Amino acid sequence: MKKILSIMTAAMLGTAVSAQETYDNAPLAQKDLNGTARYVGMGGAMEALGADVSTMGTNPAGIGLFRRNIINGSFGFNSQSEAESFNGADKTNMSFDQAAFVYSMRTGRQSFINFGFGYTKSKNFDQILTAAGKLNGASQNKLSAMKNLNGVYKFDGGNNGLNANYATYSQVDHLYSNVLFNHYNADNASDPNNAILNEGVIVKESAPTTPVYFNATDYQFGRTTYGYIGEYNFNISGNSNDRFYWGLTFGLYDVHYKGISAYSENLVDGNNPIGDIQMNDERKITGTGFDIKGGIIFRPVEESPFRIGLYIHTPTWYDLTAKNYTTLDISKLNEGYGSTNKDRSYESYDFKFFTPWRFGVSLGHTVGNYLAIGATYEYADYSTNDIRVNDGGTVDEWGNYYDDSYSDKAMKECTKNSLKGVHTLKLGLEFKPEKNFAVRLGYNYLSAMYNKYGYKDGSIDSYGTYYSSTTDYTNWKDTHRITAGFGYAFKNWNFDIAYQYSQTNGDFYPFMSYIDQPQNSPRVPEYDNVCDATKVSHKRNQVLMTIGYKF
Repeated sequence: MKKILSIMTAAMLGTAVSAQETYDNAPLAQKDLNGTARYVGMGGAMEALGADVSTMGTNPAGIGLFRRNIINGSFGFNSQSEAESFNGADKTNMSFDQAAFVYSMRTGRQSFINFGFGYTKSKNFDQILTAAGKLNGASQNKLSAMKNLNGVYKFDGGNNGLNANYATYSQVDHLYSNVLFNHYNADNASDPNNAILNEGVIVKESAPTTPVYFNATDYQFGRTTYGYIGEYNFNISGNSNDRFYWGLTFGLYDVHYKGISAYSENLVDGNNPIGDIQMNDERKITGTGFDIKGGIIFRPVEESPFRIGLYIHTPTWYDLTAKNYTTLDISKLNEGYGSTNKDRSYESYDFKFFTPWRFGVSLGHTVGNYLAIGATYEYADYSTNDIRVNDGGTVDEWGNYYDDSYSDKAMKECTKNSLKGVHTLKLGLEFKPEKNFAVRLGYNYLSAMYNKYGYKDGSIDSYGTYYSSTTDYTNWKDTHRITAGFGYAFKNWNFDIAYQYSQTNGDFYPFMSYIDQPQNSPRVPEYDNVCDATKVSHKRNQVLMTIGYKF
């Protein structure tokens, strides 16, 4: 007979928050293909063609091609294909995606100065992700025990259990080890020297030094995410002699992210099933950011409509707040192994996140008034994502306050190992069989942002580890998008509709694999805790409609 020493204290849950971690922040750095239905229908390959309000957020010089004022707005539906139901989330959601206007002012016979404002939902977080797989003996509990055994983190009796000399422990280590799985053999139960203390490791000198843990046979995971990033762009652009176009955009960002997840393991005591444990996590990330975008378009040959576009984006400088509400549920464990109690925690944490620089080059050509062809290449190195720790502020000698921060160097190294540069190729065309009717096609390819061998490292000395309350991560692979659409113009009005299908496959891991690598003793293979990947896929369908008016 074995017994659990359940030590459920508020201190063990008091610091749960998900912030400043490579995989948690990576989705904030990339943008969706979104905007007007014309822009989406052509695969977004309009950074040299211009004359679409959506280029305000990619190549600002595209607004310089307008010669009339315009106002428009877009809305539509997003649906996730083949997603399994989780937490009552809807697979199909309505979305308001874009609104913009441009004011065009003539400054010469063939020269203009234009001013524009646009809103775009640059990131839609609506997604359902589910995964299940075999663990073959690996478990969260064993992972924590092995990390402790090899000195990754330790606890003493004071400071709420935290030894200040070791900062690299996570909230999950608290939950899975210290709270639940310390136990001892009934044969020695009467001997207080054999009591098990702290993090699954027997610490009494007279007791064995082997870590104690439960194995797991398999796991189940589900997460549903909601929210968006709203991008608000303010543009000034110009047209010089209808041959050289320039533009500058100042962008503001508004972040609203919410994720609800549940992870459970089926545990065994030897060969005997003892039930499962479930950890529920609710995460919110909110905040604001800004960037600056600049670009040019030029026609190298005066007699030809062929155009070349170049653009550059600064990093988006985000100031964010992450909040977590985490619950550990052990009510499904067999009698004698746990308690029906649930421990809960809530925490909030402020930090900064800087995305990478972005560079693009685009080609565009028109044939008469019936055919337009565009191609865009873009590059951004996401291994340079900078997660920063807020460090209060300083006041200069004139009384001005400055908010200080510094780069989380340990997490930055993890980012370099887990993320990489992304190459984006966008192709598109528009064909007008008659003056007022257009048919559009487009294609996008995005190389993988995640390294195949990257992982969410729960052993590094970082605030991102300290405040982590989830351990899952997904190494998403290449993304493919196929788009199509059509448009109809009637007097000063235009009506456009587009369809977009995107697919990204990935490898899901419930937690990182851990290989025993003791510093002062031989490796013990049975201490290894390896979990295999589960194949997952995100397939999304979007239908988008735009109504616009020129005057």
